[in-house]
Amino acid sequence: MDDNRTELERLGEFGLIDRLADGVKIYHESTIKGIGDDAAVIDAGDKYMLLTTDTLVENVHFNLMYTPLKHLGYKSAIVNFSDIYAMNGDVRQIVVSIAMSNRFSLEAVEEIYDGIKKACDLYQVDLVGGDTTSSTSGLIITITAVGEVAKDEIVYRSGGKEKELLVVTGNLGAAFMGLQVLERERQIYLENPAIQPALEGVDYILERQLKPEARKDVIHYLKSLGVKPTSMIDVSDGLASEVLHLCKAGNLGCALYDEKIPVDQETFRVAREFNLDPTTCALNGGEDYELLFPSNKLITIK
Repeated sequence: MDDNRTELERLGEFGLIDRLADGVKIYHESTIKGIGDDAAVIDAGDKYMLLTTDTLVENVHFNLMYTPLKHLGYKSAIVNFSDIYAMNGDVRQIVVSIAMSNRFSLEAVEEIYDGIKKACDLYQVDLVGGDTTSSTSGLIITITAVGEVAKDEIVYRSGGKEKELLVVTGNLGAAFMGLQVLERERQIYLENPAIQPALEGVDYILERQLKPEARKDVIHYLKSLGVKPTSMIDVSDGLASEVLHLCKAGNLGCALYDEKIPVDQETFRVAREFNLDPTTCALNGGEDYELLFPSNKLITIK
């Protein structure tokens, strides 16, 4: 046993990021913001360029037993778009890298790209390149998104002020409960393939899991109101985690009220069926891709 060995599970994802970022040097004045926000910020002259990347790994982030390939492609793009919107910017381009084994056919890869192209069409984003390679450990999709934002419109995780109200752009916990339903039906299928999946009455939470949307609409809505958040983050890892990020970055604390956390009726009902606390699902579920930000104004998000 190596006494100097540190198990990654002791650090967790965010602890690992902090350790890896420690000692990283910035050599160029054009690097405005590096590790520690939803996207890196690069000075591109009149505007800031925003850069972000996400990797989705088979059997870690998705299971192909219940994830349609087109939906997977769409979602892999959306998770990157959301990071750019969390900086109050707009997505302009993406590059896509896919590693796959020989069990995937040309038609399967085209299905994935059809989903990515669908997201690009809907959000008006250019797919400008990428890479393909082989894999012996399943399907891996990595997308890097490039965005831009006016220099006076950039929003970081830091910047929140005392006595502001935390606002979230939609209900939470639905994607997590959609995943619980899919995992339940997968297990039932493995035990008895003759049983048809029971997916009636859960359309909304399944869509939130398999085909999420990024809140570009909210970014432009706030700008039309003349509202610029003091800080912002997207809810990809659960409300509790994202609130901690905002508090840590702004050196502030906050109070969350159970009755104020938005949970959809379908999410609430299915959580109870699974003997889960709906608030816990909202706090810890993740993959909602709503935006969270403090505000000194009462804002109604449609």
